[in-house]
Amino acid sequence: MSRFKPEDFEIYDMHTHIFPQKICEKATVNIGKFYDLSMHYAIGESSQLMAAEAQINTKRFLVCSVATVPHQVVSINNFIKAECDVHPEFIGFAALHGDYEDIAGEVDRIIEMGLKGIKLHADFQKTPIDSPSSYKIYEAIEGRLPVLMHMGDYRHDYSHPRMLARVLKDFPNLKVLASHLGGWAAWDEAEAVLHSSENIRFDTCSSISMMSKERAVRLIRHYGTDFCMFGTDFPMWDPKKEAEQLLSLGFTFEEYQKIFSGNAKAFLDI
Repeated sequence: MSRFKPEDFEIYDMHTHIFPQKICEKATVNIGKFYDLSMHYAIGESSQLMAAEAQINTKRFLVCSVATVPHQVVSINNFIKAECDVHPEFIGFAALHGDYEDIAGEVDRIIEMGLKGIKLHADFQKTPIDSPSSYKIYEAIEGRLPVLMHMGDYRHDYSHPRMLARVLKDFPNLKVLASHLGGWAAWDEAEAVLHSSENIRFDTCSSISMMSKERAVRLIRHYGTDFCMFGTDFPMWDPKKEAEQLLSLGFTFEEYQKIFSGNAKAFLDI
């Protein structure tokens, strides 16, 4: 049992999904079907997010949604902007798609709206993260906005850690937040090819519960506690349980301060 409790820390959740009210139930169900998992929350809506995170008194939330087709980009970004206007505690990450016709123009608009980054999910979008269409996005955001990337899937080869290693080499000024400790279901491969650096960070969601405590500690130590951030993947998992699982790993108080919020503040300059 951990000697620390979630309330001992200022908490930033650096990976949550929200959807417009009219589609939030359908979108949540579809995510569960994609992963063949039972979603903890039936509705991925902002009020449910706030209620869920109140269990651990979360202060800030990175909120995002994914454009699975190009025509969704503008409407998703307008939605995320509107939610951030209502909830100043939200850190909005915009959607982009490699086949969107005016990536550069939308990036300018995203920055003007005050959104803080981009979310890509290569497996949902069926676009490899090292493909020419993905590279168009990196060219437009490098040095301007960070990108939150879903990483790793044993069923597909769109987001393999080796691809991210190639992207980081080709775009040395691209800031990346690699989800799921760098490789959902591909952690051995992630450990082999991904390493901490000035421009990459890793979130903890949808990972710690899927491996032994010893494996989780080893992987976080591999990257370094200065490079990992707390995330829940709401509405997939329960924030309180996610925080408690992280706290069971035996890091120091100072290390947990960094993982729960300090690293996020430094990475996003907030």
